[in-house]
Amino acid sequence: MIGNLKPLEILLIIAVIVLLFGAKKLPEMARSLGKSARILKSEAKAMKKDGEADAAAAPAGDTTAPQQAAPRTIQAAPGDVTSSRPVSEPNRTAQG
Repeated sequence: MIGNLKPLEILLIIAVIVLLFGAKKLPEMARSLGKSARILKSEAKAMKKDGEADAAAAPAGDTTAPQQAAPRTIQAAPGDVTSSRPVSEPNRTAQG
């Protein structure tokens, strides 16, 4: 669909967006969208690291020793420590 748009149509769409949201709001919206994308990317990396660490830390036959993990912290943006908060996770115990 986008391949069928002509340059004039694209300019018209951009003009309508600017009129709807205003020129002052567009940079703010772009910044918040970029910030959200960075947060999503960092959380996805953290989840991947946690999964790899859990798989590497849990030997196949050893289910008797409970592991003490440091409390995790979720940050609103990479490097932003003013809005970070600790995450409470349920304690996992070996049952068997």
